[in-house]
Amino acid sequence: MNRWSTLLLPLALSATPIAHARDCSAGWVSAWASSQFRPTGDAELPSGTLRDQTLRQIVRPSVDGNRIRVRFSNVAGTRPLRISGASIARAQSSGSPTIDAATSMPLRFDGRAAVIIPAGADYLSDPVDMPAKALETIAISLHYDGEPEQTSHPGSRATSWHMPGDHLSDATMAGAAHFDHWFNLAALEVERCAPSRLIVALGDSITDGKGSTTNGNDRWTDVLAKRLQADPQRPGIAIVNQGIGGNRLLNDGLGPNALARLDRDVLAQPGVTHLIVLEGINDLGTLTLEAPVSQAEHDAHVARIIGAYRQIIARAHAKGIKVIGGTIMPFVGNGYYHANRDNEADRQAVNAWIRTPEHFDAVVDFDRVMRDPAKPERLLPAYDDGDALHPSPAGYRAMGDAIPLNLFD
Repeated sequence: MNRWSTLLLPLALSATPIAHARDCSAGWVSAWASSQFRPTGDAELPSGTLRDQTLRQIVRPSVDGNRIRVRFSNVAGTRPLRISGASIARAQSSGSPTIDAATSMPLRFDGRAAVIIPAGADYLSDPVDMPAKALETIAISLHYDGEPEQTSHPGSRATSWHMPGDHLSDATMAGAAHFDHWFNLAALEVERCAPSRLIVALGDSITDGKGSTTNGNDRWTDVLAKRLQADPQRPGIAIVNQGIGGNRLLNDGLGPNALARLDRDVLAQPGVTHLIVLEGINDLGTLTLEAPVSQAEHDAHVARIIGAYRQIIARAHAKGIKVIGGTIMPFVGNGYYHANRDNEADRQAVNAWIRTPEHFDAVVDFDRVMRDPAKPERLLPAYDDGDALHPSPAGYRAMGDAIPLNLFD
């Protein structure tokens, strides 16, 4: 056996600068994040939507901090991204653009209000002396200079608001248009004197939260964050969600494949100590999406999926990160993938490898938690959002509740 056992598994913002403690070993940790990439199809906004607009986006840090900085992203850009100004404030709620104007503070970049972010790059704001409290709402507003190329996270399950002109300090943004995406917003990082750890959840739409409630913050990662904050022994553990709907281990789908984005979305996150991997259902489903394949092709595909897991584990271990595998949940009955017994056999083979000791450092058996005992190739109806693939809010709650908190000690 390896050293880790296999297991089942109101924000006080102030515009007044706070004296920052210098007699501690302060460190930065990601408190919220979203995987940014180039949107396509219906996820892409019509040309001109964000030209010279102020965009206000709402996020929730998963851990307390003394200071805040924001990571903006132009990762999908082919030319520089021009932001003429940005601000941060306490938000009234997850589903409103209204902020507490008394808490609004400008964000600076190397001391300046504006920033030009190179193509393909991220850029950190200067830190602001503003305390962040876990699980409360923060509004980040930015004003575009001209027409931005689109770098976004389409599956936000959170509403963002935009309107023409500079409204960075506008308390209500009355009349603003809205959509449910995040744009150019890669992370909110907090500085802590207290010890902290960071869990990164790497996954597809089941981690991204398809089937959860818009502005409800009820993905399985949100459930886990609430449990960590409610535990008096673990309030210093942060979690960030790096799920992308349609994501795959082996091939690009919606967003780059998991191996291609591992460095940026996981290994580069400040403070990361733990990684939960729940990927593979889209790889299994797309194999036979257009036509049946031979048994040899099924076998080779399973072997490639397992090889991708080995790569993720090895690269994370090289950074001292504990890697927790999530078993792939049932999807027989899904109308898009129309899985048959061969796809189910592939899923069972992959899950058998995940459960085998000495592969992952620990296992959360989401399959066992979510399957129907009478029909184990299918989701339990009470946990099914209706498409035989994605969980309902009750299913996400069951997933978040199934993760032993001592995995992160």
